[in-house]
Amino acid sequence: MIHLRAMEPSDLLLLYTIENDHTLWHLSTTNVPYSLHSLQQYIEQSRGDIYADGQVRLIIHHAEYGAIGALDLCNFEPKHGRAEVGIAILDEHRACGYALEALRQLEAYARDTLQLWQLFAVIPVSNEASLRLFDSAGYQTTATLPQWLRIGENRVDAQIKQLFLKKSREKFC
Repeated sequence: MIHLRAMEPSDLLLLYTIENDHTLWHLSTTNVPYSLHSLQQYIEQSRGDIYADGQVRLIIHHAEYGAIGALDLCNFEPKHGRAEVGIAILDEHRACGYALEALRQLEAYARDTLQLWQLFAVIPVSNEASLRLFDSAGYQTTATLPQWLRIGENRVDAQIKQLFLKKSREKFC
């Protein structure tokens, strides 16, 4: 029903919506709105190569609805075989199972194509939906970081969730 794909120029309005949703800013390092022009340049200049860019943004594409979200791999460490995961789904498509399916597809891509050993996410303890999502995707809580994030005037704890990527089972005939 969904698949992950590279960014296209037609994704400009999706990125504009996600990046300028101030309710999501506490989940990233951003705290300013992005212009259509700057996002258009980002799409044009991105090579879509995690080794060249140090990160990659994939679009979550639904067969019927089109682009419904974005999935990021950032803080990429090729030497250590790990990357941080970030995911955003448009409001009207949340709680439909699309985020979990996107994480499953990302897991296969990270393991089989990028040869990563682990994925991780940093999630505010107040973001119960994200904690449930990553738990259901098999991520384990490996640390709680006190006062790690600032949300408004408050400092909040964050959990580190890790997924160790196992090789696909080999089939012997």
